[in-house]
Amino acid sequence: MPLSTHTSASPSMIAVVDDDQALRESLVWLLESVGLSTRAFTSGDAFLAATPEVFGALLLDVRMPGMSGLQVQQQLVDQHASLPIIIMTGHGDVPMAVTALKNGAFDFIEKPFNHQQLIEVVQRALSRAEQHHQQQQAIAQLQACFEALRPKEQRIVIHVAEGMTSREIAEHMGISAKTVEVYRLRAMKAMGATHVAELVRQAVALSLVPALLPTSS
Repeated sequence: MPLSTHTSASPSMIAVVDDDQALRESLVWLLESVGLSTRAFTSGDAFLAATPEVFGALLLDVRMPGMSGLQVQQQLVDQHASLPIIIMTGHGDVPMAVTALKNGAFDFIEKPFNHQQLIEVVQRALSRAEQHHQQQQAIAQLQACFEALRPKEQRIVIHVAEGMTSREIAEHMGISAKTVEVYRLRAMKAMGATHVAELVRQAVALSLVPALLPTSS
């Protein structure tokens, strides 16, 4: 089934960056023949100027005039872009591809391409991009729920995630343990947490507390 080509909600367009016109056109034809939307660029500079976040995956040649593929990748890394990058390598470029993988590239594929292999790699990259997109949406929704809590409820969520008991929270905040329980249950309901462990995981996901609390030496 062809993937959606709509780019505003869930990016699925593939960027193809290669200075070889024949190869660019071949890749565009191949990907669009299986229902995937593409946009081609002749250089890394042109791609970086075109709002990379609207793309679901990037096919990036490693050797190009001007900016190399590795330089383009580093720019994206510096911008904290989550775009899955598939490095395209020619003969003898495998060491460069390994460097790209160590810097977070999704995969690399060697020229000349096996068409089916290329399509499968792109599909996997798009799948990861979609998973990331859904995770970001879930975090944004959770953040909105937390921000809608009353200040005391927010503090109690944080203290619960820090491992404090209701009695400790009550003493710390100067309220009764019963009030703590009422606020905690209200916060859990608002955030969709069915048990305390889930509330703690939500607090960690929102970076309200560190994933691992430091141990005293």
